[in-house]
Amino acid sequence: MKAIYMSEFAELGLNSKLLRPLSDQGITTPTPIQKQAIPHVLNGHDVMGLAQTGTGKTAAFGLPLVHKLLEDGARPEAKSARSLILAPTRELVNQIADNLRAYVKGTPIWVSSVVGGQSINSQIKHLMKGTDILVATPGRLLDLTDRGALKLDTTSFLVLDEADQMLDMGFIHQLRKIAKLLRQPRQTMLFSATMPKTVEDLSRSFLNDPIRIEVSPPGTAVKKVKQSVRFVLSGAKTEYLKDALLENPDALSLVFGRTKHGAEKLMKHLVASGFKAVSIHGNKSQGQRDRALKEFKTGKANILVATDVAARGIDISGVTHVYNYNLPEVPENYVHRIGRTARAGREGRAIAFCAPDERKLLWQIEKVMGVEIPVEEGDGSEDHAPVDPPKRGQRNKGGNRRGDGAPKKKPNNRTGKPSAKKHPRRGNDVREADAPAEGRPTVSREVTNRHQSKREGANREGSRRGGPKREEGGASSGTGAGAKRNARRAKPAGAGGGSDQPKGKPHHAKGARSGKPRSGKFGGNRSGGGGRSGSGKPSGGRGRG
Repeated sequence: MKAIYMSEFAELGLNSKLLRPLSDQGITTPTPIQKQAIPHVLNGHDVMGLAQTGTGKTAAFGLPLVHKLLEDGARPEAKSARSLILAPTRELVNQIADNLRAYVKGTPIWVSSVVGGQSINSQIKHLMKGTDILVATPGRLLDLTDRGALKLDTTSFLVLDEADQMLDMGFIHQLRKIAKLLRQPRQTMLFSATMPKTVEDLSRSFLNDPIRIEVSPPGTAVKKVKQSVRFVLSGAKTEYLKDALLENPDALSLVFGRTKHGAEKLMKHLVASGFKAVSIHGNKSQGQRDRALKEFKTGKANILVATDVAARGIDISGVTHVYNYNLPEVPENYVHRIGRTARAGREGRAIAFCAPDERKLLWQIEKVMGVEIPVEEGDGSEDHAPVDPPKRGQRNKGGNRRGDGAPKKKPNNRTGKPSAKKHPRRGNDVREADAPAEGRPTVSREVTNRHQSKREGANREGSRRGGPKREEGGASSGTGAGAKRNARRAKPAGAGGGSDQPKGKPHHAKGARSGKPRSGKFGGNRSGGGGRSGSGKPSGGRGRG
């Protein structure tokens, strides 16, 4: 069996130094993408490979890349990389680097990796002598080049792995900037599990007359993955998930959520329920993510809750079940999620929990994949999947925070609508308990007297403040601002005038302004800049001279 394996890879034209490491890893047969891509890469062509997740794309570009570096025999210059591999996530970078280190075992080829979330100073120190293969995320790579810690003018090989996800994550501008730093001419390889229009546009600008290799239609899932969907309510997803996990308590299971907060909350709930679970998402540091993956790989934890950030960076052959707790908003991500199981020819299960508001996402996924996912539970109809009841304290569409048991506004007896909010200083003008069922409500005598007292008090208050007053003959002194001003200039009570002057403190106190007409720009007598006495003379301050 070993001789047959070695002859199959030898027929692809690979260096003999690569055959033993492959044999030590137990790799027995080249996959279809490897059989088609390796010869073209060895011949120096640009390659655009399209294959399902878990079909061996890393070896498809890694093995011929190592072969060409061995054949060249040159050593890297200081602060340089002979070849560059770009990947969208930290987990995927680490996975590719680990696989390449296994391929180059026993050879002088040096593999390095740089990602965000780790000390950039240690990475700068590591790259001082240069490297043969550099695996990096676009962001951290540009950080190193901007600091002058890395030069790419001698890099003659470029690999873009999972190009569609890099574009989805907004790396297009970083990729274009990196491409300008690379040596020309160069050999470029692009590999992806899906081929949207954006990836095709990217290939035209990065690749030169590429050879397209397609071993499966875009969006096709691995055939050995048994898929199913369960229609459940949003509030019941957690209980359904726990029941499904208990059906296979010892299986390595991946649970995918949509948000970082939701994934962390779900993991903590599973741990509190007695499950051995860990989580990885964007809010985790690199050290925390590495520890979580290590616990999952070693079996210390058999449940890993993750977001789509980690969907393409987990290469664990023992994963048997993938649960889509939330359906992805990007249909292609579903293919990458379920591709974490059934690795290396094994079988796997993929179960999706679909809430009523996720039916459109499910339809989009089925459209991209070109298949109808079998229904395991529920029928997806509105009658069998009612909307969840509002939770306590949850804000409804109207903006009012109201939950179960919250007091409701009493309806108005006249209109049937909820009564308006009470004024803090006014009572109810109408007693709703005394209002008749039909017609206008009855106003009580108590309410009428109270309002009359308020009006009288308001009149007295207006008079005290210098409001308009009526003369004995009933003629008003005027209305508006002019009337108020005239009222303020009026003589004190007792000098002849109105009988409506309230008792108590006189209207004009000592030192008030006199009734002398004002003049000047603002209607004032500008005889002085200070205060005025009762006679209209300045009481102090500087005069105008």
